[in-house]
Amino acid sequence: MKFRRSGRLVDMTNYLLHHPHELVPLTYFSEKYLSAKSSISEDLAIIKDTFEQHGIGTLLTVPGAAGGVKFIPQVSNEEAKLFIEELVDLIAKSDRLLPGGYLYLTDILGSPSIVNKIGRLFATVFKDRKIDVVMTVATKGIPLAYAVASQLDVPVVIVRKDSKVTEGPTVSINYVSGSSKRIQTMLLAKRSLNEGSNVLIIDDFMKAGGTINGMIGLLEEFRANVAGIGVLVESEGVEERLVDEYISLVKLTDVDVREKEIHVKEGTYFHFMKEKETKLGVEE
Repeated sequence: MKFRRSGRLVDMTNYLLHHPHELVPLTYFSEKYLSAKSSISEDLAIIKDTFEQHGIGTLLTVPGAAGGVKFIPQVSNEEAKLFIEELVDLIAKSDRLLPGGYLYLTDILGSPSIVNKIGRLFATVFKDRKIDVVMTVATKGIPLAYAVASQLDVPVVIVRKDSKVTEGPTVSINYVSGSSKRIQTMLLAKRSLNEGSNVLIIDDFMKAGGTINGMIGLLEEFRANVAGIGVLVESEGVEERLVDEYISLVKLTDVDVREKEIHVKEGTYFHFMKEKETKLGVEE
């Protein structure tokens, strides 16, 4: 079926948005729309300009016989600023405070629109890194991990604290919880991760970083590499942080249980993005 340009643009845009980081040969579009590659290239140029103007992302063209086009999602700094400000206000609500000074985050982690935006933010941060898989620990980090993985077009692996018969043989390690200093166990199915994989670790909350440090130790058992670490909320004022290099969206600065006040501010996201832009400027 022959498409008009307007129809091609809509259909191509829809396809690219649903297949991020996937290399699509120009012949795929050419054969689908019965159009010359030159016409497809012109269409892709229009889509690329529109994506960049509206802060949706960009199109990366890979030349050669095995080349094609790849949609790279990204969030503009302006959009990221507004969203993180919304997150700060949302998390700072006093009714989130639970006994023991814990925060209720289930509503945030259960909101598809919020979680998808978080996924786009982390995909923007780590878009230039080689990532083969996203890792998280059960259970609250799972929605975030899937949101990030969907934007990077990679699978998710879930670290558990108890064995599941359906996962077959596992590799387990003992690690020290950063907050309670207790010895705990985490495990991962042997089949879930290949040796040498580049792994992005995603978690919902980090205090001292014991759980994330445990996942790093588990990756060593698989001879896999840490490609990056992203957390939704980090707690400030921790005496000993077990993880050094990470990116957070929100920083919990203080919790006043008596006054029922939660003090929150921006995390390290914009600091990292500024460093990244400065580095790119120097290289250019």
